[in-house]
Amino acid sequence: MKPRHFLACDLGAESGRVILGAIENERLAVRELYRFPNGPVQLLGHLHWNLPALFEEIKKGARACVQKAGVQPESVAVDTWGVDFGLVAKDGSLLGLPYSYRDPRTLGVMDEFFKRMPREEVYRLTGIQFMNFNSLFQLAALVRDSSPLLEAASGLLFMPDLFHYLLTGRLSSELTIATTSQLYDPRQKTWSRELFAALGLPDSLMQDIRRPGTVLGPLTAEVAEATGLSHETAVIATATHDTASAVAAVPAQGLDWAYISSGTWSLMGIESPEPIINSRTLKLNFTNEGGIEGRTRFLKNVTGLWLLQQCRRKWQGGSAEGPSYGDLVRAAEESPGFRTLIDPDAPGFLNPPDMPGAIQEYARRTGQPEPDSRASFVRCILESLALKYRRVLDELREVSPQPIARIHVIGGGSQNSLLCRFTAEATGLPVVAGPAEATASGNILVQALALGVVHSPEEIRTVMRNSTSLTTYEPQSPKVWEQANDRFRNLPGIV
Repeated sequence: MKPRHFLACDLGAESGRVILGAIENERLAVRELYRFPNGPVQLLGHLHWNLPALFEEIKKGARACVQKAGVQPESVAVDTWGVDFGLVAKDGSLLGLPYSYRDPRTLGVMDEFFKRMPREEVYRLTGIQFMNFNSLFQLAALVRDSSPLLEAASGLLFMPDLFHYLLTGRLSSELTIATTSQLYDPRQKTWSRELFAALGLPDSLMQDIRRPGTVLGPLTAEVAEATGLSHETAVIATATHDTASAVAAVPAQGLDWAYISSGTWSLMGIESPEPIINSRTLKLNFTNEGGIEGRTRFLKNVTGLWLLQQCRRKWQGGSAEGPSYGDLVRAAEESPGFRTLIDPDAPGFLNPPDMPGAIQEYARRTGQPEPDSRASFVRCILESLALKYRRVLDELREVSPQPIARIHVIGGGSQNSLLCRFTAEATGLPVVAGPAEATASGNILVQALALGVVHSPEEIRTVMRNSTSLTTYEPQSPKVWEQANDRFRNLPGIV
């Protein structure tokens, strides 16, 4: 049997990749064809995503598939981060550049919105974790500012939906990305009319919701000519939220596991057959997002390796040169443990101009020694992340309908052996690390599900187990980490 080929465009907040997948004999082989940097651009005091530039990069990656790999894929799909969106005019033109979720315009908007609709009612309708940059509050900020964009808009598209629109000319919204918005009612399985009424906006702004694994149509002639891809190449609404694709690719068996999709953000949770929405999950601020085949990703967003990424960026000083992540982690391994602990989700870490300075300020404010070397900063970050995972695990166990006996770490963070080891120690559970390319793999395998190459979520996970080398970390020093956990839980303002 000849391999079946699929092209995945995986866009993260720090970089984007175009990856070719080949499925043969229940195994998946992935090959990175093209990588490019990403990050918000500062324009007139706001942070935006450079949508036209990113689309050009996607087309370059598609050209590499044809010219470098010599392959015409059967289909192509884009996955991205959640919540951010662009607006479309009546004539189909794009209205401005999408705002970045790290833009400060939404600070304070949540409290303003709760005067229109109580927090408890918003959660009852959506089951979504409260974060000031959720799409609901981004829209509320546009309403507050009387944005002329809203007056001209006839449609809203989330980031992957925007790219699929540029590829096909067709407007649609895919379920997994739609559910990140805090505009979707998972019980009614549609946009929440109550929330749009509270915003003072028509729900006609929104598109029909497509399930993950829907064929949207062929490429436009313009894109086909620009990339060398066949005009008949199918564009598929995969699990377009990057975490949804990653969770689809967890190489797990049974039900007694949790996952951490580890990258710029850490998304920690379980897979549930139904949303879990009650007063306790509201208090704990858990979220219910869509998965494949009707499943729910019940999880909590935790600030992840963003802390380390921003420290490294500061140490680089604007240069491409600087310490590698591997060098930093190796140095941290020799640094004294539990000297300084931080809450990764403290507000000061969202987007500070100087991340090392923000960590030092937190240490001073909480009466702890300030990190004074790169190794001590990295040790502080990784230990604190592991202890935050322990906190989320304890909360998950409180509300989960199923036991949790192990943790699967997927995504780029699965390659950070020190963080995986710390996570096993802090949680007291085995940690199974891999695959690093979970998001791209899930993107590809949901495309394959759409075209009948695989037939179920269970078969996707079988393919991943056949295709991935996994590393298991066992806890070794539970007493030491219990003492550290006691300190962590008593940090002022821990969330």
